[in-house]
Amino acid sequence: MAHTISPSQPEELAQALASARASGHPITLTGAGSKSGYGGPLPPAGTIVSTASLNRILQYEPHDLTISVQAGLGWAELERTLAGHHQAIPIDPPFSQAATVGGVVATGLSGPRRLKTGSVRDLVIGMSFATLEGKLVQTGGMVVKNVAGLDMAKLMAGSWGTLAAIASVNFKLIPSPPLTRTFLLPASRLDGAQRGLLQPVAYDLRKLPRQPAQLLIQCAGTEAVIARCTRELPGAESLEGPAEAALWEEVREFGPRFLAAHPEGVIVRTPCTLTQTPRLVEELPYSGVARAGNGVVHAAFPSPDEALDWMRLCQSQGLAPVAEAAPAGFPLEQRWPAPGGDFPLMQQLKSMFDPTHILNNGRLYGRI
Repeated sequence: MAHTISPSQPEELAQALASARASGHPITLTGAGSKSGYGGPLPPAGTIVSTASLNRILQYEPHDLTISVQAGLGWAELERTLAGHHQAIPIDPPFSQAATVGGVVATGLSGPRRLKTGSVRDLVIGMSFATLEGKLVQTGGMVVKNVAGLDMAKLMAGSWGTLAAIASVNFKLIPSPPLTRTFLLPASRLDGAQRGLLQPVAYDLRKLPRQPAQLLIQCAGTEAVIARCTRELPGAESLEGPAEAALWEEVREFGPRFLAAHPEGVIVRTPCTLTQTPRLVEELPYSGVARAGNGVVHAAFPSPDEALDWMRLCQSQGLAPVAEAAPAGFPLEQRWPAPGGDFPLMQQLKSMFDPTHILNNGRLYGRI
């Protein structure tokens, strides 16, 4: 039976990893465990190391637009703290009410507002992490423009805990806009919807079962900006206030809610060109959402067989789908069928940080 350790200090986290490594058994690194069905399956662990007790806000400088927090802090608590100062880290990760900061950064998952501000790694300006050697490494700082040379924090973002354990993260913050409004249009308006439009903060396609796809555009700014967007999107239905918030919450939690209703379900993520995005969304047999401004389609399937058929179809068109979330029995080699040309470098990095491959091994979509 696995032994669980929940350090309350960064130094204890480093010591816990070193001790667990000495045993030679697989190590599971976790936070709240909200995304256990995402990524890849893990082998039975000898030790489970949780960052849940590292849950403090270390330094918050609202006037400097920076904050430093420990990895176990709840993402929802972080968002509430920032909202009190009209600031945000607008990446909209799924599982937002249960996820921890470390889990959000380690998985690299983001949502609708990444269009304007980038993914989580674009907003991280510093980090401390513990290695299997028992060392605590500090990279970056609390200044937005402070990175020279290799930015180690970028390696940790999206690594799924396969390299080291994140202890704390420093973020740059974005001021919250005074007003927002969301416009709903048929997907056929996609080509012309942004023509002359001030840059939206979110630009998504949503597909519901047995319904045509819909284009969702969220604009933000002053009353003058909102008025201009309204003029430039004639005929669009508009939402604001609680109805607008509920819509984007639905989009943000699309994957988790689908999987809660379909225990054997699969979420497939497919990067594509912007011109391919609307066609892929319209072809979805079930539900899905797409970052229409980034070219990423998230498709939901009730069963592994249907997901595999979709992934093969995408591959036949030269695309590289990934099973972002799948049940334990999903074929391991099909979770990430085509890793790409940078995969050997990723394997080298894994071997540098974890030579015996015992830390969250397989968590990165079954490949690392």
